[in-house]
Amino acid sequence: MKTSLEDVRSLHFWKAVFAEFIGTFILVVAGVGSTVQGWTADSLDIVQIALSFGLCVATSVWIIGHISGGHINPAVTCAMLVTRRISILRAIMFVIAQCLGAITGAGILKLVTPSSQVGGLGTTTLNTGVTPGQGFGIELVITMGLVLTVFAACDSQRTDLGGSFPLTIGFAVVIGHLWAVEFTGSSMNPARSLGPAIVMHIWTDHWVYWLGPITGGVLGGLLYDNILASNASLRKARDFLMASRFDGPKSPELKSVIREVDSEKGGQCEHYDYLSSEYSSPREIKM
Repeated sequence: MKTSLEDVRSLHFWKAVFAEFIGTFILVVAGVGSTVQGWTADSLDIVQIALSFGLCVATSVWIIGHISGGHINPAVTCAMLVTRRISILRAIMFVIAQCLGAITGAGILKLVTPSSQVGGLGTTTLNTGVTPGQGFGIELVITMGLVLTVFAACDSQRTDLGGSFPLTIGFAVVIGHLWAVEFTGSSMNPARSLGPAIVMHIWTDHWVYWLGPITGGVLGGLLYDNILASNASLRKARDFLMASRFDGPKSPELKSVIREVDSEKGGQCEHYDYLSSEYSSPREIKM
């Protein structure tokens, strides 16, 4: 695999960073925009908001999935980092781009929204009676569900799946919103919460919307890779924890989108073909 320095010198790296900016920008403008119409928390409005966010995520993934993998969410990026699918440098740049996209989107959304309807600009805050601990738990669970869906969609060894994978991921977002929007606003995405918070200067319990989703995302990624994945095994988990080098391929993209691979290795990583149906220890591969 390319080193971080080689990666940052490539045009594709910067295209991927820009793609994450654009994808998160679209999510915030259209998704958060559905919450700034003087809505009240009745069932019809909740369904509207849930569908808006879910379809925005699906659309953004379709647009940029072939370039960056379509993370558009720091929690997804952190899950990819912890499971060694992307480098630390790529993860940092993706998160920065996602946050800047969200801030830009929230700023433009405020500019084009009539002042009488701006309200809190979709800022995620805990509902009355919901403690920060409860909010953390809710955000953890719904984001873990989202990341499990993302990793399942990225599993090329799954022959039982069909249909639109971006739309499947969007449905996971819809489900999270249908349950959690009345409790926490259903962030599932730290960047989505950061944009409106900065523009509106509302920081109440903001840590919940970073720690909860990122923890849930990391747990979801590790759970899928080491227990639920097609090639999960005890030996793979052992090498993940103990091998000094455990290189996986770049961030897996959706099956419906072309994967970026290292042509010099014929699409395989140097030590570990993460998407192989059979796991081989790094020590067993001749170099």
